[in-house]
Amino acid sequence: MQIILLEKVANLGGLGDVVKVKEGYARNFLIPQGKARRATEANLKDFEVRRAELEKQQAAILADAQARADKLADFATTIAQKAGVDGRLFGSVTNHDIAEAVTKASGVAVSKMEIRLPDGPFKAIGEYTVTIALHHDVTVDVKLTVVGE
Repeated sequence: MQIILLEKVANLGGLGDVVKVKEGYARNFLIPQGKARRATEANLKDFEVRRAELEKQQAAILADAQARADKLADFATTIAQKAGVDGRLFGSVTNHDIAEAVTKASGVAVSKMEIRLPDGPFKAIGEYTVTIALHHDVTVDVKLTVVGE
């Protein structure tokens, strides 16, 4: 299926690109999320009319993400969890816990979808570096210390 991207999509393309994707990906994710439209003649003409507006909107989103990243630069926080004698946690520290702690401590709104934990949730006491992807082009590293209660 041919689609027009209305914003930058990772590993697919940028604003205004006409790309071919599988129908399920387009129908179930890209189109409902407002990230793309079908590449029909009418939609191509409509996109060209709205191109400046969409570029302005994407620039505002990027500027907001960079402002949030500047506030989070060199930020560090601590999360307290119940832990055993050997330093292993009862449970784990997840994206949700990290987003809540960073938002509360810094005052910058961070959602759990923006937290990147490639090795999964933390299950032990220690210091960790967490990557927060505020935008496709803007990421910031935050130091997180997990301590036992």
